[in-house]
Amino acid sequence: MPSPAPDRPDARVNPCAASPSPRDGGPALAPAPAGERPILRYPPTRRVDQVDHYHGTPVEDPYRWLEDTDSPETRSWIEEQNRLTAAWLGSVPQRAAIVRRMTELWDRPRWSVPFRKGGRVFSLRNDGLQDQAVLHVQDSPDAPARVLLDPNALSRDGTVSLSTLAVSKDGGLLAYGVSEGGSDWQEFRVREVDTGSDRPDRLGWIKFSGAAWTADGGGFFYSRYPEPAAGALTSVLAGQRLHYHRLGTPQSEDVVVYERPDRPTLGFQPQVTDDGRYLVMTVWQGSEPANRVYVLDLGDPAAPRVEGEMVRLLDDADAAYDFVGSVGRVLYFRTDADAPLGRLIAVDLRAPERSAWRTVVPQTGDTLIRARIVDGHFVAESLHDAHARVRLFPLDGGPGRDLELPTLGSVGAVTGEPGDTDLFFSFTSFLHPSTIYRHELRTGRTETVLAPAAGFDPSRFTTEQVFYTGRDGTRVPMFLVHRRDLPRDGNNPTLLYGYGGFRWNLVPGYSVPTLVWLEMGGVYAVPNLRGGGEYGEAWHRAGMLDRKQNVFDDFVAAAEFLVREGYTSPGKLAVSGASNGGLLVGAVVNQRPDLFAAALPAVGVMDMLRYHRFTIGWGWVPEYGSADDPEPFRWLRAYSPLHNLAPGTRYPATLVTTGDHDDRVVPGHSFKYAAALQAAQAGDAPVLIRVETRAGHGAGKPTSMQIEEEADRLAFLVGVLGTRPSGT
Repeated sequence: MPSPAPDRPDARVNPCAASPSPRDGGPALAPAPAGERPILRYPPTRRVDQVDHYHGTPVEDPYRWLEDTDSPETRSWIEEQNRLTAAWLGSVPQRAAIVRRMTELWDRPRWSVPFRKGGRVFSLRNDGLQDQAVLHVQDSPDAPARVLLDPNALSRDGTVSLSTLAVSKDGGLLAYGVSEGGSDWQEFRVREVDTGSDRPDRLGWIKFSGAAWTADGGGFFYSRYPEPAAGALTSVLAGQRLHYHRLGTPQSEDVVVYERPDRPTLGFQPQVTDDGRYLVMTVWQGSEPANRVYVLDLGDPAAPRVEGEMVRLLDDADAAYDFVGSVGRVLYFRTDADAPLGRLIAVDLRAPERSAWRTVVPQTGDTLIRARIVDGHFVAESLHDAHARVRLFPLDGGPGRDLELPTLGSVGAVTGEPGDTDLFFSFTSFLHPSTIYRHELRTGRTETVLAPAAGFDPSRFTTEQVFYTGRDGTRVPMFLVHRRDLPRDGNNPTLLYGYGGFRWNLVPGYSVPTLVWLEMGGVYAVPNLRGGGEYGEAWHRAGMLDRKQNVFDDFVAAAEFLVREGYTSPGKLAVSGASNGGLLVGAVVNQRPDLFAAALPAVGVMDMLRYHRFTIGWGWVPEYGSADDPEPFRWLRAYSPLHNLAPGTRYPATLVTTGDHDDRVVPGHSFKYAAALQAAQAGDAPVLIRVETRAGHGAGKPTSMQIEEEADRLAFLVGVLGTRPSGT
């Protein structure tokens, strides 16, 4: 919704590895005739007489007790469900081969895009199977890299991850955030780059915030929430405040730079201009695409003044404004104000009124997604039919030039400072691992920094982009990845993945589990549904609020296209999605259970009537609407996955996945949905749930945990759909 010790301890225990009997004494799987899969016996799930009334409409919620993740009864339910799931997956003979091949492909060095500060070069590196990437630093561009911070040393099971990295302007200090068990909660710490030693600073109760150093290196801005009164996993978040932390002082003495007790749902994201003169603060409210921008004049960068009048520079919340950089008193923003696909504008602090704004890079036919300033150029990243373009424009808005990219794919990140003469960027596609490049702006020369070995032959596969027609006539693009010799006989196991919300772009990207799926003869399909941002804000708004059904219709139309064109058939078609994509999967399976053979909803928003009552859920009301209001209640009730299950229906085989400590989409969504789907299922197709312990929404998940989970998902698909005869 918007991430072990060096000697490696024993491999993590798969939470679905054992299959003892459930507490009722009966086996999880009953015997079956030879050659047939065992018959499922679902653990009993207690129902309660919970009825809520929404605007005169009674709505039952019989599994409400499963919202309490840590109650003894819920923990017992989780254990029983995991045992059942492990037993079923253990009966899939191909699982061992899937784990082996996935481990082979994952075991390749990979880096993040390097970035510079104070003449030093920083990058995250993973040798392949490390649970967490390790932060390295080079003291000069030609110096050897040394380890600065190894998060694998912070926990025995690899579940403590780095969540934020911010280096001071002189390259001497690192502010970093750590997250435990995949939680969105962070603790900020400070490390000396020269010595690799931590200072005593510890800052807690931080979510959805980066750190922005003042130019003197004396401290940094960040945002935090009040300590929750109870239940850090599920408590509603409100009252974020912007603070300034001076190094060497306790958090209790941090300066409150800005707060809005009158608007407790506002959030604050700080940035400091490259020259150190201004604090530029993005003011956000949940998932609302429009935001505000406030500015604080810090005065002398060598002795910044962190308390003063915050100027509400852009306060109408009429569009998206993303800070790009500054030159003196002129601030540059990417915005969709009067430009649905995006443009770059200049706002002079001496004349900030809208009539004085200057367009420096106008809107084009592509969707401008972000930009930065490097060596007197705007580096502008755009999407053309959901694949990447990068153009370089002089700051005066003169003609631009394209940065040549290898093929149809996506740019993962671009790094570079205004004073640099080069930049780093990464490029990836469905069939090519992320490759790191360095581009010299003055010569136009591009060189490869890291091109990891893929471990497979990409020439055996192909990526194509097709366009299909949605239910209402809308033209929707879709990427298809498959073997070059794929027979269009309708017999190919196919995985259809979607999201469709929050202006999130689905672009080509390399994935080891996807590659294993392709090697087994599968087809991978990714449509760019309405609700995403691939075609700007209008495309997003066509799939939100009362228009959310458009997203489901686009997804169903993608499935029908795949069947009609002979790529697959309903008996070979699986559907997958996570978070908002989990909601998507639940909705389309309810609406068209005949169209799919398998479903993989992950960390999904399944209870659309209560989602806003937990953690940051209220922030999604701009996207979905709230059941507290009569009209949105009608939309939400019509498609909520939990509330539209019909007992006696033959549903597709379903594997629900979640983490027991997901504090973004709380696991109660998945728990209640799985219980209700098991009770409603009339057919023989399995309905299973896999609950990962010490895991959250997905960010920071250890490599070992990812391999086990993804192997289980693929094993489930193989067990339900099978593979082509030549597959693994």
